[in-house]
Amino acid sequence: MTAYRERGRTIVLIPAAFSPAEERRWVAQMVAKLQTREDRRRRSLGGDDELMARARTLSDAHLDGLAEPTSVRWVDNQNRRWGSCTPADGSIRLSSRLRSMPEYVVDYVLVHELVHLIEPGHDERFWALVARYPRAERARGFLEGVELAASDAAPGDEPGDDVVD
Repeated sequence: MTAYRERGRTIVLIPAAFSPAEERRWVAQMVAKLQTREDRRRRSLGGDDELMARARTLSDAHLDGLAEPTSVRWVDNQNRRWGSCTPADGSIRLSSRLRSMPEYVVDYVLVHELVHLIEPGHDERFWALVARYPRAERARGFLEGVELAASDAAPGDEPGDDVVD
């Protein structure tokens, strides 16, 4: 039995042999468990102040402190991008959709956006800096999987290179 979110819906998988009463009980229990897990993750990621502190820690740890954002905040209006950065003013925005994802994925998106403060484009130097984050490849694969699952892409199609920006 499992429960997860997909395309804004809650999916609960239970054995087909359950009676209607068992089904209602288990669905309610699994949805509550899913909500608790998501609430715990939201609390651990915190608000904008915690996100800024996290960004500074990641910059120090992986980018020699070279990336110095002026603001880092969660936004609800990014449905196609995981994050965005405006190098001119040092602002970084992360999609609130990331709140349901593992912390290493959030950290990867933060590092990706922090690197844009150093290197605005997606050139070789940019990707070399992003690769300093030890779980970059794994997180990128996770996000590509999410993108592929959410799209109507045929098996074997690759999501765009601009998954984050």
